[in-house]
Amino acid sequence: MPADLGFTPEALRASPYAAFWRPALAALPAHVMQAVASGPLAAPLLPPLSQAGLLLDDGYWPVETGYTVAQDGAVRVFVLTEMPAVSPPMWDWWFAWHGSESERYKLWHPGAHVAARWADGKGETGAYVGRTSVVDEYIGPSLQRFGIGFVPPAELGLDAARLTDPARQVCICARGGLPNGRVIMGVLIHHIRAVPGGAEMRSRFWLGGENISAPFGWLGARAAGAIAGMGRAQAADLLVHCAQEMNHLAAILPAIYAQFGPGEAGRTA
Repeated sequence: MPADLGFTPEALRASPYAAFWRPALAALPAHVMQAVASGPLAAPLLPPLSQAGLLLDDGYWPVETGYTVAQDGAVRVFVLTEMPAVSPPMWDWWFAWHGSESERYKLWHPGAHVAARWADGKGETGAYVGRTSVVDEYIGPSLQRFGIGFVPPAELGLDAARLTDPARQVCICARGGLPNGRVIMGVLIHHIRAVPGGAEMRSRFWLGGENISAPFGWLGARAAGAIAGMGRAQAADLLVHCAQEMNHLAAILPAIYAQFGPGEAGRTA
């Protein structure tokens, strides 16, 4: 594997994270394979960002894993990841912890993640909301650089009063786009809720189309959309990427948290 997608032998020997480096990815879950094989679905089956607040309700949406391309070019990608032995607070901690070093970021997806840093130039602060993570990663065959600006869940329409118990559920929310933050290409939410034996993550990506925010109003948004150039192939690539990285990290996150996390508070029984 090229050094930019992993560790040189020398770096691996010196890394405090060597025990968690697993370059082989597990096979994709059957429901993810089915979603890819099914292709794009009817847009009404995957609710738009305006309905994000419904994520906090019990139960499931009509589609938990799949993708669509709406008439305006907006792409919606949903992924469900089952995570035995993982708790919601582990993920809350992970998003604050991993962005300080590319070595940590590479653990998450050994076949796609290249580099990560905080745009504010600071290292680990114990927080991620209000900060922007600049990442280099492959989505399918395309190497891309994003700025991922983490925001409070209420900013994306989720009821903060229902998110006061992190042991029960956590929502990681962000706007993503160019690293300078001037052009926003879309929004992501990872809703992690506790289930018997662990947790499940319900990932949502709303990209392009009506989700673009850019300078110069409508013309700027049209130009940004043309640059983004996201269609069904890229949507499928994103679905696979998300499923790979979340399943891979879920398998090692409890051990990473046990060694580097804050203690017993976030662990499952």
